[in-house]
Amino acid sequence: MENINIRNFGIIAHIDHGKSTLADRMLELTGAIEKRKMKEQVLDSMELERERGITIKMQPVRMVWSPKLKIENSKLKISDSEQYVLNLIDTPGHIDFSYEVSRALRAVEGVVLLVDATQGVEAQTLSVLAMAKEQDLVIIPALSKVDSPLARVDEIKEEIISLIGCKEEDIIETSGKTGFGVENLLIAIVEKIPGPNVAKGHPLGQGQFKGDPWQQEPFQALVFDFKYSIHRGIIVFVRIMKGKVSARENLIFRIADQKFISLEVGIFTPEEKPKVGLWAGEIGYIVTGIKTPGIVSVGDTIGKEKEIAVALSGYSVPKPVVWASIFPEDQNDLVLLRQSLARLKLTDSSLHYEEEVSSVLGKGFRCGFLGMLHLEIIAERLKREFNLSLIITQPSITYNIKYKKEAKNLQEKIYSSSFFPEDELLAKVEEPWVKINIIVLSKYAGNLLPLLYEHEAEVSVTESFGDDKTKINASMPLRELMRDFFNELKSISQGYASLSYEKTAMREANVTKLSVLINGEEEPALARVVSKRIVKKEAEAIADKLKKLLPRQMFELKIQTKAAGKIIASRTVSAFRKDVTQHMYGGDITRKMKLREKQKKGKKKMKKRGKIRIPQDVFIKIMKPN
Repeated sequence: MENINIRNFGIIAHIDHGKSTLADRMLELTGAIEKRKMKEQVLDSMELERERGITIKMQPVRMVWSPKLKIENSKLKISDSEQYVLNLIDTPGHIDFSYEVSRALRAVEGVVLLVDATQGVEAQTLSVLAMAKEQDLVIIPALSKVDSPLARVDEIKEEIISLIGCKEEDIIETSGKTGFGVENLLIAIVEKIPGPNVAKGHPLGQGQFKGDPWQQEPFQALVFDFKYSIHRGIIVFVRIMKGKVSARENLIFRIADQKFISLEVGIFTPEEKPKVGLWAGEIGYIVTGIKTPGIVSVGDTIGKEKEIAVALSGYSVPKPVVWASIFPEDQNDLVLLRQSLARLKLTDSSLHYEEEVSSVLGKGFRCGFLGMLHLEIIAERLKREFNLSLIITQPSITYNIKYKKEAKNLQEKIYSSSFFPEDELLAKVEEPWVKINIIVLSKYAGNLLPLLYEHEAEVSVTESFGDDKTKINASMPLRELMRDFFNELKSISQGYASLSYEKTAMREANVTKLSVLINGEEEPALARVVSKRIVKKEAEAIADKLKKLLPRQMFELKIQTKAAGKIIASRTVSAFRKDVTQHMYGGDITRKMKLREKQKKGKKKMKKRGKIRIPQDVFIKIMKPN
């Protein structure tokens, strides 16, 4: 075996800590992209990513770099004559996409732990760092934004030292804005992250490539991401673990058991660039030609059809955490919505959807998402990329329902609040809980305890972190995490708190269904499941909100909220009123009274027969906090 001049690494960081900007400077320094073609956040290819300043889809890129100067005291004795292939995977930072991050980390030997010098270590930094440690990756600590006037370099270095136990000189200071320190970071990557161990004779190794020793080793490639091309089908992003692959070979997905022919193989520069072949240790792509959704998934293993080999360990199916129903505003767009979801499924295997019918909203789809951000992104992409007007119901989670013996179905999983049974039918309800990690400035820690109590959290550990930060570990119902917990946390901490979470076991829940009735008819899209402890507060709040949001009609609207078979709150939206007697002057008063009575009867008839069409923006606004 030999250690070749390839360095596979990722950058892990909290959202908005500057990893995409740092990647831009690396691309400039290594000459991977010409300066005239350079743009900000070049690896964030989606318009939505640029607008929000977050990475949604991971993006690999291959850089070829030769150090300009000979570095004294270097273990590898780096010199001008040596070239290094640097494969960078820019990963998402949001906790919703943690599974994608975990599979990307399987594709590398080391990571750069990037911490914002103005903000310090945050909760999602800890989450991703734990994944990197679990996979025994080399960790290179680095500070970003050190040139900012708000930078607290010495203080944040102390946080990193206490976190990973490194020395102060091991922490590399960088600036994605100016490029300061980027070359030192590349040198550290080459020195500290090992190259892949592969069979001798690798074309990117130290010696000449002679013969083909790869036939002795079964081919294995890890799928860490994929995308869809209209003309070429699904293109998988892979790390070659063993053997080699070239175009026109018969391959197979080991988990999905789907055979295909590799139409093309190549590398990312960051554009796709075809190559003769990909060898062990390399990161690249394979064009599959597959155009059927649901076959390709992150974490699957690709092998050769005729070889006998097993799939790589650690594969799991991402399970939805949040559910919501999506309906087209115009039922004529149902086919387009179905096609659009199928298209998105081709590039996002974690999206789940199935058709459903609502008596009020018509036909639509019940969709499962990895979290609230994932839901927002899918909804926004449907709107932008496919020009769809949508109605999105109140997000909910999965409940395990155990009925009383009198009920026919003894147990059932409920994904929609509108299908949640009435209290008299229930024997037991179970809901998912999450383990949360919060990092906050110590002066705000005391203010968090009432908030945690309000959201039914159980605090397990509170400890000081660095000079002025506190880390809080707690458990809470996922339902409460979705109930605007993060926004309230940010408000109490004046924006200085950060949060990460992971799903744990199911636990018994004390909840009930809160229904909304408009003129006596239940509106399924507005139903929600809430804690019995706060059902009155929630009922009053949603009634008040709907009174403000619903447009006035020619007849009176009655808004009611109901739980446990009782009306909890009631509001009325008054009707438009037209003075039907304005054209009359003088005369007998009974003439005017007859006209007004006629108008009154007409409004009663309209109220009885009229149908309420709730505008799309009402559904969107009702989801958002006050």
